[in-house]
Amino acid sequence: MLLRRKGPRSRKKRNVLLRLLSNLSGALGLLIVLFYIVVALMGAFGMTPYPPTEQYRIDRLQAPNDTYRLGTDLFGRDMESRIIKGTTNSLYVAFASVTLSGFVGTVIGAVSGYIGGYGDNIIMRIMDIFFAFPAILLALLVVVVLGRGLDNTIIAIAVVYTPIFARVARGPVLSVKEMEFVTAARAVGTRDMRILFVHVLPNTIAPLIVQVSLALSWALLTEAGLSFLGLGTQLPEPSLGLMLSESQGIAEIAPWLMIYPGLAIMVGVLGFNLLGDGLRDVLDPRMRRLR
Repeated sequence: MLLRRKGPRSRKKRNVLLRLLSNLSGALGLLIVLFYIVVALMGAFGMTPYPPTEQYRIDRLQAPNDTYRLGTDLFGRDMESRIIKGTTNSLYVAFASVTLSGFVGTVIGAVSGYIGGYGDNIIMRIMDIFFAFPAILLALLVVVVLGRGLDNTIIAIAVVYTPIFARVARGPVLSVKEMEFVTAARAVGTRDMRILFVHVLPNTIAPLIVQVSLALSWALLTEAGLSFLGLGTQLPEPSLGLMLSESQGIAEIAPWLMIYPGLAIMVGVLGFNLLGDGLRDVLDPRMRRLR
């Protein structure tokens, strides 16, 4: 039986993974993100100690104990189950919004950088208008216009981060489109859209991967902020930001209601930020030369 030899692409992927694992922040961030994803999957498949929305009024405001490891809230709902399910909802919103904004923003930035000239200037000035708004205020504006709810939260966060992806994609495209292989593709009559999406974009993927990781951390924070204000995930569905909001009036007598959701948000944001830093060190040749 003949064994297939691994091609250069598979070796390159393995080298990137090995470099990421040898990078302290990258390895730690990857470990945290994987743990976060496992917790989110547990919530998605109903693997919680108790139903997250079930109320056990006789057990209201129970401190962490053998029965309720993270305690209960004002309505007797198990905090561990709600944090697991809240992590699922928060991560779903983050992934969905970053996927949407990443796709739309990358296409806008790539097309803008490739066409250049007046078209590039007009598109990027429109993106600058979005940049003029603070992220949370722009997200609030979109949610107020569209209404509350999970889907509208995804759209609001996607609107906020689309201009960021557009700028990140545009920069590398400006330099890659002037390279010899792009000129050769034009010389043989290849269509511009094929050149852009087949030849140019694959060579600009590294900064976009880093941006995805960082955007996920920002999206988690933005979703938590919107839910805290009552504009994101709606009751009875749990959300980490919503749980923080519910704990405001009774934090002194039941501090676990604020501590554990806050820690869950912090761990998620920290993990994606560390992973983004590690990916930047691994994928950016300039950073590797400085090490």
